[in-house]
Amino acid sequence: MKIFGIDPGSARTGFGCVERVGSRHTLVVCGSLSGPPRATFPDKLKAIHAGLAALLAEHRPDAVAIEDVFVLRGASRGHASNARSALKLGEARGIALLAAAEAGVPVTAYAPAAIKRAVVGYGRAEKHQVQQMVKLLLGLDQAPSPHDVADALAVALCHLQSASGTLAEHLTEQPRPRLSTLRSWRDYRP
Repeated sequence: MKIFGIDPGSARTGFGCVERVGSRHTLVVCGSLSGPPRATFPDKLKAIHAGLAALLAEHRPDAVAIEDVFVLRGASRGHASNARSALKLGEARGIALLAAAEAGVPVTAYAPAAIKRAVVGYGRAEKHQVQQMVKLLLGLDQAPSPHDVADALAVALCHLQSASGTLAEHLTEQPRPRLSTLRSWRDYRP
């Protein structure tokens, strides 16, 4: 099963494709898309759409998993903390949904807390914790960067977990005895 994860953003959209073969998760491709720095917002969205459409056509995933937008009420920081940024984020998310629909791939959205809970074991995990767990789960040499890429891979891993059981079960089947007791970020010791 091949899952394409998307972390939508108006400045930069992260993407990551993860494939499950048996009980192993492997990285297919990851990165981020953005428009030219001085481009207008519609031109940036056009570039993100074209990039996602090309990637979906090339990798032909079984499903697309996307991070859902959330709004913090009365908060001064975080995603969608004001109306303008919420609208731009929603427009970028719409572009990602359009690319998936055009490719004929089913889409599932996950709340940020659900993604963090699935990958890290804690719904309020910080960005660097998500990056480190994605690194461990995919057996990468270094944590994916920038955080948009790690978030997109985490979305894909979350979808794989919801389709097949817990990620912790998959960790115990990998030939890395040191990870066999790892259940959440709090258990990780470098």
